[in-house]
Amino acid sequence: MPEAYYGLPEEVRYCKRCVMSNQRPTSYPEFKHTSDRNTPTIHIDDDGLCDACKYAERKREIDWEQRENELRDLLDEYRRDDGGYEVLVPGSGGKDSAYAAHVLSEKYDMNVLTCTWPPTKYTDIGRQNFNNWVDKSGCDNITFTPSGDVHRLLTRLAVENLLHPFQTFILGQKNLAPKIALKYDIPLVFFGENEAEYGNPIADNNDSLRDDSFHTYQNLEDLYIGGVQVHELIDEYDVTLGDLKPYLPADYTKFDEANIDIRYLGYYLKWIPQENYYYSVENMDFKARPHRSEGTYSKYASLDDKIDDLHYYTTYIKFGLGRASYDAAHEIRTRHLTRDDAIRLVKKFDGEVPTRYFEEIMEYIDMDPERFEQLVNEARSPHLWKKEKGEWTLRHPIWESDTV
Repeated sequence: MPEAYYGLPEEVRYCKRCVMSNQRPTSYPEFKHTSDRNTPTIHIDDDGLCDACKYAERKREIDWEQRENELRDLLDEYRRDDGGYEVLVPGSGGKDSAYAAHVLSEKYDMNVLTCTWPPTKYTDIGRQNFNNWVDKSGCDNITFTPSGDVHRLLTRLAVENLLHPFQTFILGQKNLAPKIALKYDIPLVFFGENEAEYGNPIADNNDSLRDDSFHTYQNLEDLYIGGVQVHELIDEYDVTLGDLKPYLPADYTKFDEANIDIRYLGYYLKWIPQENYYYSVENMDFKARPHRSEGTYSKYASLDDKIDDLHYYTTYIKFGLGRASYDAAHEIRTRHLTRDDAIRLVKKFDGEVPTRYFEEIMEYIDMDPERFEQLVNEARSPHLWKKEKGEWTLRHPIWESDTV
């Protein structure tokens, strides 16, 4: 068997219901990401079903009216009479955060604060949607923008060491809200849907609480950014701990003392991204891209950052799964797409090289495009890729699998 990088399963298996393979990474605390880590991946059972598809079946059996009543009871526990914020919603004004903030504010009459870790490089439509969100959601907003020089350095290191151009955004996106809640004494934080809806262990969906391991730390020695340990960053790259603090999770002791609840709104409200899109269009004038996103067929998801398309391209390189695979798998589960159509879309769009913003991103991180191509080819796991007549191709594409 050719070598499998990143601790991936050597045998490539596809879910027989969607288009995900067992190479799909599950969510993992981003600040523990190193170049030599073994990547946990989605589970596919003996019947050929992935955990995400099994949970999609389970969602159809949930009594959502009862869940909404549970939400109302929970929100009542956190209502205040001192004018303070009652709930915090992190987001950038995309369809999901736009939906979450608006529905909590307008339908459930909560005093909501939103917080934003901005995209690395805003797209025009992303900035427009953010402005509409702040203008029409009925909520105040705090936007935290990290130092440009530090952000650029850490993004470059994440590309060099991990081929992960999106890491610096994810670190801020995941870690900002708990720290804002601490600072402003906000007792409840709502993220959108649980990561387990997309492939983390299915049991993670049994509770609305978010695991503290995703947003707190106990030992600074255990934290990495761009694949580099924090103290090594300070010693070798002329940055201070203060420069790095915005990217780091909350101190566990302080967080535990504050008794802040961090939950998933998707546990209580049936979370369907396409429906969230329609809601956001109707209530906040949310705009889709005028063109499809590179690497997929859709144009209303993950569209606020110019680095998004490159991020999904790198997942295709490392795991054999690109943006079309992620979009199509989810739309199969929500019954908006058949598997046969999904496979055709994956074959057509997955792995499309993103060119629209490529030169701008390379200039931003001060990387020669040839160096990026070298990193891409070094990241191709031999068990997924082969080179024939000068061209790289997947060894096990879904359209040639035994699940077709």
